[in-house]
Order: sequence, then C-alpha cells, then structure tokens
Amino acid sequence: MRIDKWLWAARFYKTRSLAQQAVEGGKVTLNGERVKPSKELKTGDALVIRIGAVEWAICVKQLSDKRGSATIARMLYEESAESQARREQQSALRKLNVEPAAERHGRPTKRERRQLDGWRNS
Repeated sequence: MRIDKWLWAARFYKTRSLAQQAVEGGKVTLNGERVKPSKELKTGDALVIRIGAVEWAICVKQLSDKRGSATIARMLYEESAESQARREQQSALRKLNVEPAAERHGRPTKRERRQLDGWRNS
C-alpha cells in the first residue's frame, strides 16, 4: 500500500495529490525517516504527520486504499496518548492567543490609516 494513498484514505489530506506533495515536502516521516510517496506502508509502522502547526504521531493499524467515512478512517490508525495531549494543548493555546490581525479584513479605514501614520511619524 502506497503511503500517499493511505494518508488520503485515512483522511489526513483532502486529495491524494496533497498527500503526495506533503510526503515529498518532508511533512510526513515513516519510522523516523523521510520517504517518497510510493513507499510501501505496513501495519505497525510509525508515522509523524505535520499539518500546519499540528503534529500527529500515529501507528498504522489497518491498510485501506478506499476513502470511507470519518469513523472508518479513524479505525485505520491509533494516535499515541502523548501526541493527543500535545495537540489538545496546542489547540487550547491557539484559542487563548487570538491573533490581532485575525479581526481585520481588507484595507484600513481612514481613521485606522491616520493612527498608523501617527505611530510611524512619532
């Protein structure tokens, strides 16, 4: 079973080409090593998957090349307790630390532009 097909079937990536790009880009490691998308995956293999700021440490339980529902996909792997705790902690930190620019959309208003100019000139 190819690693990119399995990542797609396990619903870590929306398309198989995104899974392939992630493996090529070094975002996925198999047993601590960087691999190619065509690398054969076996049950019991350890994967580390980085998607944005989130890192998953999982063990492959089953192989499947068909993309099913989320509940079926969840049965394909087992996440370590340490990885799950780390992801939950990162999620809580992201919720607490709201990005100041997250509220902004588009260009600054006239008032905001004047404030920015005042800060730059002072």
